[in-house]
Order: sequence, then structure tokens, then C-alpha cells
Amino acid sequence: MSSLQALCSGLPLRPLPENRGRWAGVPHAPVRTPSLSPAEEQLALRNALRYFPPDVHELLAPEFAQELRLYGHIYMYRFCPDVKMRAYPIEQYPCQTRAAAAIMHMIMNNLDPAVAQFPQELVTYGGNGQVFSNWAQFWLVMSYLSQMTEEQTLVMYSGHPLGLFPSSPGAPRLVITNGMVIPNYSSRAEYEKLFAMGVTMYGQMTAGSYCYIGPQGIVHGTVLTLLNAGRRYLGVKDLTGKVFVTSGLGGMSGAQAKAAVIVGCIGVIAEVDKAALMKRHEQGWLMEVTDSLDHCIERLREARKRKEVLSLGYHGNVVDLWERLVHELDTTGELLVDLGSDQTSCHNPFNGGYYPVQLGFTEAQSLMASDPAAFKHLVQESLRRQVSAINRLAKENFFFWDYGNAFLLEAQRAGADVEKKGTNKTGFRYPSYVQHIMGDIFSLGFGPFRWVCTSGDPQDLAVTDQLAASVLEGAVADGVNPGVKLQYADNIRWIREAAKHRLVVGSQARILYSDQKGRVAIAVAFNQAIARGKIKAPVVLSRDHHDVSGTDSPFRETSNIYDGSAFCADMAVQNFVGDAFRGATWVALHNGGGVGWGEVINGGFGLVLDGTQEAEQKAKMMLSWDVSNGVARRCWSGNQKAYEIIRQAMQDDKGLVVTLPHDVADERVLSQALRP
Repeated sequence: MSSLQALCSGLPLRPLPENRGRWAGVPHAPVRTPSLSPAEEQLALRNALRYFPPDVHELLAPEFAQELRLYGHIYMYRFCPDVKMRAYPIEQYPCQTRAAAAIMHMIMNNLDPAVAQFPQELVTYGGNGQVFSNWAQFWLVMSYLSQMTEEQTLVMYSGHPLGLFPSSPGAPRLVITNGMVIPNYSSRAEYEKLFAMGVTMYGQMTAGSYCYIGPQGIVHGTVLTLLNAGRRYLGVKDLTGKVFVTSGLGGMSGAQAKAAVIVGCIGVIAEVDKAALMKRHEQGWLMEVTDSLDHCIERLREARKRKEVLSLGYHGNVVDLWERLVHELDTTGELLVDLGSDQTSCHNPFNGGYYPVQLGFTEAQSLMASDPAAFKHLVQESLRRQVSAINRLAKENFFFWDYGNAFLLEAQRAGADVEKKGTNKTGFRYPSYVQHIMGDIFSLGFGPFRWVCTSGDPQDLAVTDQLAASVLEGAVADGVNPGVKLQYADNIRWIREAAKHRLVVGSQARILYSDQKGRVAIAVAFNQAIARGKIKAPVVLSRDHHDVSGTDSPFRETSNIYDGSAFCADMAVQNFVGDAFRGATWVALHNGGGVGWGEVINGGFGLVLDGTQEAEQKAKMMLSWDVSNGVARRCWSGNQKAYEIIRQAMQDDKGLVVTLPHDVADERVLSQALRP
């Protein structure tokens, strides 16, 4: 087995490693169908071979060509390392800087088989969220990071390490861009070609920015979504006995089962891939599994009657489940579901993100590769059936929302009945969870802040949990805006109970929704604890790109912005740039993520706290901007909650001066001015 030292020594060429091909016993990415021309195939092969000296081309060329034709992409399986892929304690990485070692820790976590969806294809989550495009890139990045000094920055072009370039100690150590394709060429079909040729990459959100923390990364947001859905739709604070039906147990969707248990409801989650379902069951994120629809309904009824807390995984297609719920309603008059959503990877519906109900899992994968047009037809028919069943249930006291996975967008494109008359083009029959639930939370400045203890020691994570809880409780004691008091209460409860829910998969990480004030105070507390030795090693601060300021996405993060700017990406780009020069250790900017390629621009960061005064100053400066940028944007779009938060922030910080909108509510003035 390779050592970490060997892993940082550059591409293994003398001798070449054995080509073991695809591993048995681990999930693999679906076969891609890029439809390359002969000239494009040759270009893809040429692009792959340029990582290697000419004397090995004769051996590697036919091997890479076979991968391209069999799988639709050149992953370079021969170079998949035999080291156990996981987040090792930071001191074990052979680096010149702690920042570089922290980045290595994060990269290897993203590729840990316990964390990654398709580890040998370098896919972390979402069906196609790549860490790198091929294994040569991984080896080169690890080598560059081991060499890097505090006066160099590693530049990444869509998985490709362009190289180390001179910079300054205050500059980011790593700058990542993924999928930055000229807008007119940012189509799904063009992406498949460009990815196959090895020149661009879909980094999802935290896959390509090296900041994924396993399904925990979304479980807290799912908890908040369910709690607030109960308050808004059902008028209840207690979800005991309520039934939540959804689909997806793969990458981030695996959080749904755990979230259902945490809020105390009955969660029924359909999953077509048995390996994904069993992985969550074995990790303790899913209480029970069944492949019988009859047993699923029987167990649901029983749990509902007894008001049990239950997460039940149904091994089957969610369309069958929705249609069975309709059948039960129509034949017995009993509505067995209260809340519903969908977390299939519908941003990628024709390449393994959504499986049609007409076919079994294996049959679907075969058709996807052999006849993409026929597969697409079945997917769209399946989407229409799914929406039809949901629409029937929604006539009763059942509430459905889009979870930002492009489900309603793809259903609309398939001709399903999801139109909402008299609305703009981001509006559908059902709201996105941002429009009705999380959008208000973002407007208050709360979002998915997270951290990773690079020591790998659970005790360090326990210390950070205690510190974070104390910081938030102290903020409440000192007095907070009444509009955010409920958010603080939800998050204090979350962090106090986090350890008992056994959320860690992979690195010793935690997620916590917090506002600007909370994030800065938590960062300062962590940094001081590192300086005093209470935390044994640096802590990496990060967040999901799905945050207050990180993402411009008209069908998700910015779907509740109604001034016409929902399709503009200034916020995410400005955030990326602003984080870079305010102290981030690394920054990333991506095309795609969540709702899919060409539908969103998003960015993220990593910030290493090492106990120094410089780290504290960077955290204060960068985290303040990272939140206030998005709140100010929402304020300008007319959001009253954001307006109040920004007004208060300007009073607290005289260096903050934001352009505030004036009220333009007089329809008479507008009507008269526009009279023909």
C-alpha cells in the first residue's frame, strides 16, 4: 500500500502501477454518452496523454481509448492509488505549510469511499460532482501541495492543476475554478463533450472545492426545512406522527433519513440503488429497509398510528410509492402522507440522476448507455407520472416542495402539470424550499457554516461543539434581534444534540446554521482555543456554497428574489473575489451545482484557523463579507427582513455603507407613467 509520502511524490511512472481497472464491490458512475466525433475522440486521448512522457504513450493510449469508449470518460483507473483514502490527521501529510496539509486532508475526505458516491470515478456526490477529472490530476495536486510555500498559490482549472505561481503570504494558497464555460456554450450537450475531452468539469458545489463533509453537510438544513415546513404548512411545532415522503439516499440526499429522525417524524425514502440504501443503513442513518411496497405501506400505517419515530428506506422507485399513496387515498379515503419532496439528482436526469419507473435499476443503466434517446423518453414519462400522483395528493391536506434539485424544472421540460399561472418563469405550482422556507433564513444572514477538525480527533470536535453552543447562548443572553431569536434557538438545540445523533461520516466535521455575528464569534473562539492548546490542530472553516451569498441560482438559492435579478450572477462572483482578498486560504467558483450545469454560478472557500493573530483577523474580515454581501443583495431586491438586518449591521460597523432601496409601492405612479 502506498504511503502518504509516496502519494506526494508525483505521478508514479517508474514503474507504472498495475492496471487493476474498475474495482469490484464499490459503486461506479453510470456510463456517459458524450457522442464524440472521431476527431473529438482523438483530442480527448491526446489531452489525457499529455500528462505523461512519450515513452509510456504506446502502452497507455489503447488503455485510455478503451476507457473512453466503455465509460464515456478517461478516468485513468491504472493510477487510482492503493492508499486507504481518508482524512488523515494533518501532521501526517508531508507539507511545508499547514494550509497545504489542511487542503490535502479535505481532498482525501472527499474521495473516502465511506463519503464519496463513486470514489473510483472521483465523484463525491450528486451523481457527477467531481473532485478531479482523472487520477493524474490527483497525483499532481498532492505533489504540488507538498512543495508549496507561503509565497505560492496553486491554480486549478476545472480539475487540472495549472501549477504553482508566486504570490504573497496574504493571498489564497489555492484558487479553483470549475466549469467556467463561455455562456453560449454552457449547455448540457456541450458539457458532456467538454468533460469527455478533459477540458472542463462539473464540481457540483463542495465536491470540486474540497469542502464536502458527508451527508451531515445537508442534514442540518433538512432538519430546519422540515421544522419550518411543519410550522408553515401544517401549523404545528411538533412533527410526531407526521409522515414525510421523498426519494434519494445517495450523496447529500442520504441526510433525509437522519433529519426525519431528529425532528421526530416518520420519514419514508425511496431509493432504486440498493448499494446506496444499504450504505446508509449500515452507517446508522436509516433505521429500517424494505423492498416490498405492501410492507412499506403497512409499516407506515403502523408507525403513524403509534406515533413512532421512524426512517424507512423503500428499495424501489419513488413513482411506485407516490402512485400507491394515491391508490390508498382513492380506495380507503386515508391520506397517509403530510409532507413531501424529492432529492433525486434531477439536475442530471438522463445520466443516472433520475431512474424511470418503467425499468429496473440494471435495465435502466443498460438503456442509458445503449439508447440515450429512448432512456430520456422514459425519464420524462416517469416525471409526468410522478407529478400526476403528487398533484392528486396535493388536493388534500398534503404539502410538497421542490428541494432545489431541478425536479420541477425538469418536470416542466417533460410536459408535466407544474405550471403556476400568473407567475414569473421561476415560479411553479409548488414552491422551492428557498421560496417558502430557507429564503427567509438566508435573508436573516443564516446559512450552512461548517468546520473540520484536522487532528481527526473526536475530542477536538466535542470541544468545538461546546464552544459554538456557548457562543450562541452568549449572543442570545446579550440580546439579539427578535427576528432571529427563533433561528438561534433552533441552532443551539442542534449543536447541543449533534453528538448524540452520530452525524460524522469521514472527517471530524460539524455544520451549524449561523449568521454573521455568530460565525465571526465562533471562529474567534476556535482560534483562541487552538492557541491555548484546547484544540490540538488547525480547524478548517468553510460552508456549503448553498448559502446566503455563495450562489446565484434562479430555481433555488435566489428563487425568492423578485426584482428581475435572479438570473444574474454578480453576487456569487463578487463573493469569490471578495473572499480571496479578505483572507480565505482557498476559494472556488463553479458553474453548476444543485440544479445543474448552466443553471447556476456558485462559490465557496476554506479558511484555516491555526491559533495565530493573523488567522483571527482574516476570519473577522472574510466571514463578515461572506455573509453581508448576500444580505445586502437581498435588501436591495426589496426583502424587508434583509433590510432590517443590514440597517442594524451598518449601525454596528461604521465601515459598512450599503445602498438602501427606497419604497416603490405606489402602483398608481407606475401605471400612470406607463399609460399608452
